[in-house]
Amino acid sequence: MNRRRFLTLTAAALVPPPGQRETLTEWQGRGLGTALSLRLVGADPHHARKTFARVEAEIARIETLASLYRDSSLTRLNRDGHLAWPSPDLREMLSLSGAVHAATGGAFDPTVQPLWSALANGTDTAKARALTGWDRVRLSREEIRLDPGQALTLNGIAQGWAADRIAMLLRAQGFTDALIDMGEIAALGNGGWPAVITGPDGMPLREARLANRALATSSPKGTLIEGQPHILGPRGQPPLWQTVSVSAASGAQADALSTAFCLMDHPAIDAALARFPDARVEVLV
Repeated sequence: MNRRRFLTLTAAALVPPPGQRETLTEWQGRGLGTALSLRLVGADPHHARKTFARVEAEIARIETLASLYRDSSLTRLNRDGHLAWPSPDLREMLSLSGAVHAATGGAFDPTVQPLWSALANGTDTAKARALTGWDRVRLSREEIRLDPGQALTLNGIAQGWAADRIAMLLRAQGFTDALIDMGEIAALGNGGWPAVITGPDGMPLREARLANRALATSSPKGTLIEGQPHILGPRGQPPLWQTVSVSAASGAQADALSTAFCLMDHPAIDAALARFPDARVEVLV
């Protein structure tokens, strides 16, 4: 999962509330194709170390589900065209993918993976585009099945979903004030963590303050595939925006919507937001 987000934390985000400055505990690592970090306020050091070990294990588990670059449920599904008894977590990601696909008029479509591969490898893009189509994916408790030649990518949702999972883990461990960066951002606590959203050129676009909320930012030209923006329209539609940032209570939801909105005009975005009333656009340029 290549990092495609352009969101930086302000210096203020590194500072815990007054009176708790000595209790900021930080973790940094790598996973999900990018640099990851976690900041906890008011954590006992021993409890924090045990929690960080659980976070690392959860990240490793998520990669066994959704990575395109190692043996995972996703790579086995793409290789074989079917996956028996998929995990509830993978079904959850795919179910949300289907809901966002429907709400965005098909702009969000994980079946673009063959098109991505064709662009990267210089092979027939028309043939690859003919393989796209979320309506051809069959999902049930017993099996996920693809049409011959189809393949999925979860790069437009997995990092946000990982942020949600880590937020759940932290709450279960009793943490109520934290900043989570899993490639997409989630913040716990009512005080609000400031973050600056920037474009691909690094220029700041606006500051958002996150309180028990997630933020996802997509920039189509942040990563190029043979000179083409990496966010691909399943019907060949080009990106309409340079940077789109969406916040929501769910990181996975914000992640998928920010990806899709890069390909959608204002009326279509407004119609999709009506289906996800908790979500809002923070940047659209």
